[in-house]
Amino acid sequence: MQVTEEDGGRLNAFAKEPRMEVMEVGESSSANSKMLLIGGAVLVLLLVGVAAGIS
Repeated sequence: MQVTEEDGGRLNAFAKEPRMEVMEVGESSSANSKMLLIGGAVLVLLLVGVAAGIS
């Protein structure tokens, strides 16, 4: 932690921030987004099936 001393003798502690990473335009993981979309569609179909089974 980084500690600074203010006027009047008070101490202030700051957390160490992580280094920033610059992402390029084409670096997004499309595989993860496709899996999330497929998983959401399966969940919706499953919930529709459960609702149809209850009624």
